[in-house]
Amino acid sequence: MPAFSPTILETADPAIPTARAWAARYDGARGRALDLTQAVPGYPPHPELMRRIAEAAGSRDTAGYGPINGDEALRAALAEDVGGFYGAAIATADVAITAGCNLAFAMTAKVIASPGDNLLVPTPWYFNHQMALSMSGIEARALPCRPEDRFVPDPARAEALIDGRTRAILLVTPNNPTGAVYPPEVIHAFAALAKRRGLWLILDETYRDFLSEADGPPHALFQDPEWRDGLVHLYSFSKAYCIPGHRLGAVVAGPAFQRQLAKALDTLQICPARPAQRAVAWAVPALREWRAGNRAIMEARAAACRAALNADWIDAMGSYFAYLRLPDGAPDAMAAAETLAAERGLLCLPGPFFGPGQERHLRLAFANAEAERLAELPGRLAGI
Repeated sequence: MPAFSPTILETADPAIPTARAWAARYDGARGRALDLTQAVPGYPPHPELMRRIAEAAGSRDTAGYGPINGDEALRAALAEDVGGFYGAAIATADVAITAGCNLAFAMTAKVIASPGDNLLVPTPWYFNHQMALSMSGIEARALPCRPEDRFVPDPARAEALIDGRTRAILLVTPNNPTGAVYPPEVIHAFAALAKRRGLWLILDETYRDFLSEADGPPHALFQDPEWRDGLVHLYSFSKAYCIPGHRLGAVVAGPAFQRQLAKALDTLQICPARPAQRAVAWAVPALREWRAGNRAIMEARAAACRAALNADWIDAMGSYFAYLRLPDGAPDAMAAAETLAAERGLLCLPGPFFGPGQERHLRLAFANAEAERLAELPGRLAGI
């Protein structure tokens, strides 16, 4: 048999299918399986959004190629939405639409790093970020975050890890897998560090629509007149609009970055799928109140999850996720997650899927389930 790429061979197997394979052995003895593996909205899209997607899918106009950086109407709508959220002026030219946020990150990495380079990635990390870097021959250099710090990364520890092959710092807030929300002062400290060391700051805010409005903007990076020279902002439409299957994400960055990104866009996606772009361009301004309602749903599910769990288990929680520490005497995370899936019908992801040093943690995506189903957690977890 011919050889495979060494970088693809060194890339981890997909995490969620592994957990679901364990669950295939579940016999139903504990009731209907409770799947808290994948971060998917546990409620339907807005019916008018679905109607518009269906209408657009039947249109000859959306069957042809579109601009490689996305349809202008959606780019303009997102620019206005981002600007309003962060209190800054964002231009349509600052926005590129991508076929999902995973691809947005993978293409961003290709724009700024070469094989042998490294990006600083706080651990626990989102496994698809590490996988994208691995298959590109780029090192995901772990920046360990501590439970006692609620998994918020430390800029001073980050600076000690920077070397001549470091090209960027990646932050994910609200965080996947921990749910941690990084304080504005931490985000700004990382931005200052990146600027001082000549690095890009990649800020993935996939879950920013689920931040409390009462807290105000999560940072003021877009108010820096020089933000376009060093910031790359990633966003996903999947969670806010409940359309992960339509694969829409975005990159917000300055003109120099967008010029180089266009090469990756043209090569890897040609253009994002167009029916959902057309419908979401309407939805961004039209469904703001509906999105706020979804934020309230997520807050209620977080409260239900917290009420169902032993507080001693919870090391971090927020947005979509609870990050649990296994109690003393329990097996390590890989064995515990397999047992929970195969014998108790509770599907969650073990900490080692999220990087080194996570052998005593489990991630639960509580956003997937209604409050009454989350009430089943104590019975499923008891005695593990």
